[in-house]
Amino acid sequence: MENILPLTIKIMHSSHNMKKQEPTPGASSSPQFTEWKISDFEELTFESCLNRIRTVLGNNNATAFDYHDEDDDLITVRGDDELLAMLSGYCCMLMSRYDGDGRRFPLTLYPKICKQAVKKAKLAKLKVDLKDDEIDEPMEIEGSKKKSGNIEEILASGKVRDSDFDFITILGSGSCGAVYKAKHKTTGELAAVKVIPLDISREVQHQIISELDILHQCKSPVIISFFGAHFNDNKISMYTEYMDGGSLDMYMHIPESILGPISVSVVTGLQYLWSLKILHRDVKPSNILVNTAGSVKLCDFGISVQLIDSIAKSFIGTNAYMAPERIQGHDYSIHSEVWSVGVSLFELSSGHFPYKNSLNLWRSIVDDDPPQLDKSSFSEQFVDFVSKCMQKVPLMRPAPESLMQHPFIQMYVNTSPSLVAEWVVEQQRLIKLQQQHKQQQQ
Repeated sequence: MENILPLTIKIMHSSHNMKKQEPTPGASSSPQFTEWKISDFEELTFESCLNRIRTVLGNNNATAFDYHDEDDDLITVRGDDELLAMLSGYCCMLMSRYDGDGRRFPLTLYPKICKQAVKKAKLAKLKVDLKDDEIDEPMEIEGSKKKSGNIEEILASGKVRDSDFDFITILGSGSCGAVYKAKHKTTGELAAVKVIPLDISREVQHQIISELDILHQCKSPVIISFFGAHFNDNKISMYTEYMDGGSLDMYMHIPESILGPISVSVVTGLQYLWSLKILHRDVKPSNILVNTAGSVKLCDFGISVQLIDSIAKSFIGTNAYMAPERIQGHDYSIHSEVWSVGVSLFELSSGHFPYKNSLNLWRSIVDDDPPQLDKSSFSEQFVDFVSKCMQKVPLMRPAPESLMQHPFIQMYVNTSPSLVAEWVVEQQRLIKLQQQHKQQQQ
């Protein structure tokens, strides 16, 4: 990361809460920032950042800070591993984003005055309740004998402990914590471990409980497998299977012949969730995982919601992949997931996001005609599938039961997993070669 030195860090002059604050159209706000110049990475640690933040705020209670990642999502940093992930992401963004006069844009930190850690006993008493705030009673899960899961039961269902694993490396970080690659000391089995400190808001607590409950419920070859979870030292660790191919956002320009079987798995996974009355609400390439065995699986259910009469109301999810009706604040249903599938496939096949006007992204999604894939580069069936998924009027998109019957999906229903497996192995080989080449150049 030597190429980003000297590094300019801007620190906001007020504390920032857990929830991302969306700008209000027409509002005039001018937050105060202090610039911090870094010329040597040895002086940049999580603790040094906190000390500088505390000096700026005049408050010694700051225990973490936020930043915006490449998707403009708000990510929390609570340690050196997450600080390193932040810097790596910042380096990647520098390759494609610059300010008006061509100079590098600064890295902006938003201080957090975190609440006291939630006691284990208090969190353990919470019931899993995936209802919207406006609904008084949790709905019955179709095919289930109970209305909601008890977090104590979920934590007791898997027999996993941090002491049984060697933590190898950090895979990523987000608003709820960090995800690590770990190896079981006895069996050698790999796992992905999401570690969430409990100094979090009530909203994030509900996201954690939502994800735990859904992972505990789901038994499907196209949904990430759940090994178990447990409390330790005021944090909760969630263990899921490790997918060695990573997420699809790593690749882009994926051939249609590979996107075909991937699409089958995605649609199958969503239909499985919908059969449980669960809406994912954050379908995007980074939440679709692959491995070298050719498996394709959905993950990240922290903001999923149970459907009440097939209608949802809350405004949660990754903005860029939201359907127009969600951006406008209207009620939405399963058809909004269909839109997100279309946007994701457009991006993965073409290598770029469908909407180019990032400054007015929401307005473009709501007002402009949906982009169309180049018919000379893709099959008629694939272009038609993506186009139908990206219809602006929700009811004009394919109904859930119709998705699997589309000619494009039917073309790949019986495709062998070996096709995806071979492609993932080759892509991993190419990525490794590129990394080695960059290291040799530095």
